[in-house]
Amino acid sequence: MPYSTCKPQHDDHLHLQSLLQSARPFLRGQLENIDNKLPSLISVLKSVGAGECWHKHGTFLDHLIDIYRILKLWRSPDPVCLTGLFHSAYSNSYVNLAIFDPSTGRDVVRNHVGEEAERLIHLFCVVNRQKLIHDDLLFRYEDESELVRHVNESENSLIKARNSVFEDEEEEWRKKIQSVLPAEGIVMKHIKTGEDVHLSRRVVALFLLMTIADFSDQLFSFQDVLFDNADGTLKFSGNDWANALWPGDGKPGLWMNSLSRMGAIYTLIVREEELYLLKQSQQEQQKQELVNHSNRDEDIELVIPPIFENCTKILSAKDQIEARDLYWEGVCEVSKRGLDKCAELLNRSVVKNPFVGEPHVVLSQVYLSQGRFDEAEKEGEEGLRLLLEWGSPWDKRMSWEGWIAWCRVLIMKAKERSWPETSWGILNLGLVR
Repeated sequence: MPYSTCKPQHDDHLHLQSLLQSARPFLRGQLENIDNKLPSLISVLKSVGAGECWHKHGTFLDHLIDIYRILKLWRSPDPVCLTGLFHSAYSNSYVNLAIFDPSTGRDVVRNHVGEEAERLIHLFCVVNRQKLIHDDLLFRYEDESELVRHVNESENSLIKARNSVFEDEEEEWRKKIQSVLPAEGIVMKHIKTGEDVHLSRRVVALFLLMTIADFSDQLFSFQDVLFDNADGTLKFSGNDWANALWPGDGKPGLWMNSLSRMGAIYTLIVREEELYLLKQSQQEQQKQELVNHSNRDEDIELVIPPIFENCTKILSAKDQIEARDLYWEGVCEVSKRGLDKCAELLNRSVVKNPFVGEPHVVLSQVYLSQGRFDEAEKEGEEGLRLLLEWGSPWDKRMSWEGWIAWCRVLIMKAKERSWPETSWGILNLGLVR
């Protein structure tokens, strides 16, 4: 079905409450309410030292739990979420984090997460993900206008196919995605042994989805300095290792253009998969024969994350940079510029990048300070929605849980139509109802 961004206000409220209800076990630390095995699985990760390993924005343990949370909030199936929880446990092409030895530990991991999840974890760790995600997928779609056009065309094709009207398979978008990822999948080399490793198209899509979650959780301005990502395209081509002093200035990173393009490619894969199955089903009914799809992993469910308007929009590198800089100027220069100028900067930031929550959250506080309660409530709820949909923060100076807690305070005070006018009054805030 086509996605719609025009929803009645009542539906918006119900959607926000649904998102909050899904996130509440994570916010309250009630992990057993998510999966009764989850606390014991996290204890396993702790016992092998995941909490002692440095990882980009904190510890490896924190990162693993965060990826599980993101995938769960995106409504991924349990084996996929468990793959996220253990996703680099054998080490991989990006990082040296082998907390389980793949030569002796696969049975151990399999006993914890099950056969399906362990197979995905192992595949994730033995293929060259940089080559797969960037060289073989992302850089094959460097023309953003082409990618936008293909996403639009694919939606129209899918609508027709669901009504048993199949377009010519020579459609431009289908020919390209099939050339990048054939229906039978691809073969890559094992990063250590050099052996052939078959990846079905659905497994490739899953690894793309996990990379989106992975990058959203860990990237901030430190990596921009490290790889000289001044243009915001995140090609990992620079090498400024000497000047990248961790954690740096804490700015939001320039990773959203890259992830929005990944999301659009993911959508193309998902739509091509559905078209393929619809066509196969039609042919099987006509011929009354069954086709063996055993090597295509058709039992893996591919979900569409809610980010970037259900992975249908691309944020340009230019808009990403301008939005980030407007936000940073607004939050860092408010004492010099004043609240009106801060609000102007934040509103301009939101126009440039409408896909992140933090500018809305800060804008909500500005409006509360100005007594503009209706506007504060609107911005607070939009910020909360986006934060809950991402499952991770864009501005990583504070945790995802911290941003949500603060945002909910702002919304509560906006509804009460009150805001403290003393410093102690601000410090006394905290209770969320």
